[in-house]
Amino acid sequence: MFIGREKELYTLDKLYKSDKFEFVVIYGRRRVGKTALINQFVSDKKPIYFMGVESNEKQNLENFSKSIIEFSSGIPAENSFSSFQAALEYVFKLAENERIVLAIDEYPYVARSSASLASTLQMLIDKYKDSSKLMLILCGSSMSYMEDHVLAYKAPLYGRRTAQMKILPFDFEESCRYFNNLSDEDKALIYGVVGGTPQYLLQMSDKLSVEENIKNTYLNPMSFLYEEPVNLLKQEVREPAIYTAIITAIATGHTRMSEISSKVGEDTNVCSNYIKNLMNLGIIRKETPYGEKASKKSIYSIEDNMFYFWYRFILGNNSMIARGAADMVYKRIEPQLSNYMGRVFEEICMQYLWKLLLEGKAPIEFVSLGRWWGNDPIQKRQAEIDIMGEQDSESALFAECKWRNEKLDLDILETLIGRSKLFHYTKVHYYMFSKSGFTKACIEKAEKLRNVSLVTYADIVSSMK
Repeated sequence: MFIGREKELYTLDKLYKSDKFEFVVIYGRRRVGKTALINQFVSDKKPIYFMGVESNEKQNLENFSKSIIEFSSGIPAENSFSSFQAALEYVFKLAENERIVLAIDEYPYVARSSASLASTLQMLIDKYKDSSKLMLILCGSSMSYMEDHVLAYKAPLYGRRTAQMKILPFDFEESCRYFNNLSDEDKALIYGVVGGTPQYLLQMSDKLSVEENIKNTYLNPMSFLYEEPVNLLKQEVREPAIYTAIITAIATGHTRMSEISSKVGEDTNVCSNYIKNLMNLGIIRKETPYGEKASKKSIYSIEDNMFYFWYRFILGNNSMIARGAADMVYKRIEPQLSNYMGRVFEEICMQYLWKLLLEGKAPIEFVSLGRWWGNDPIQKRQAEIDIMGEQDSESALFAECKWRNEKLDLDILETLIGRSKLFHYTKVHYYMFSKSGFTKACIEKAEKLRNVSLVTYADIVSSMK
């Protein structure tokens, strides 16, 4: 089952139809669907597909040679080219008279095993780019390698690519396409539990309840997701234990650098380097109050929902899960799900606002969105705003998001209005997002003000259809 990636497929098809040399770099974290995208793209074309393995140069060259010879002759062969240069030159010449796609998946494995591969590719591209109809695709899961050794200015292949695609997890709307049979509320819960990574979405069934899905995956020692974060870290980093300690600290509420350092027991400079790697992997993100470029108030949060759920609920219950106490662990998790979904709902609401903007329906044409927190000198206490977006120095929007089983009341709206006055915008629009609707008093106030949009979760889901 292939879902989504329409923009990426459209771009790849457009490049393919140019009928001249094209070089596309595709990269993104593991499980995000890069290989599935390539396979979908080449399904009706003439491809040479080769996946690198974490082995030596000889093994990768033999496998690459088999892919090329089988493509050109249609017969599986045991022969091998003498070098990557000979193999690649053969492919470039094959593509002089017909359109051929050469896709090298997990390119970092191949390039690490052959130190001269990048320079060889550079030389052959420069030699054949004007005469060859080859469409070359290099794909990799090691984002740091792809950025540093393929896309970076000092990399041998810099300036040769004709397109690059960073493949990201699906947003909420795209993720919902996996679960036609789930209720709208359960779709949000599943998104909160696994996020938008296709491989994780495929582990969940829309024929089961949220409880059954969680028990079948996270609370099942034999499932794919049971140890997925740890397994992923082992593939990406050298010291997974320290990374695990840092993610655990953040998942349990230690969000400032000093708090993380204290919890982990490492110096802040040490923690900073590990966190930087986690940010590059798309697992952790750094947040500063909206509008502040650098701030001592910066905090760290877990960007990936699967990691967030696992470190929040699974790691600490591992011993019980291993002994088959899935029911008991779920009873611990269930009361906390509504609170857990608060942050997820904010993310869904941000995606809704971006969609309004792109459709030309936003009352404030903001350039970015984010959270704000800081001191309220009027109330003399700390204050937070769930979502804030500025159009210019005079116009901005403010939003509050509540994932609760009760209607959002007037006091929440009045608090948001009060906090917006900590800023000095002359044109302001307010958004109130609620899972369960709004009280009569809140609705009447919004109608009177005329610059308030009341949006239920059901409204968000309806906008996707």
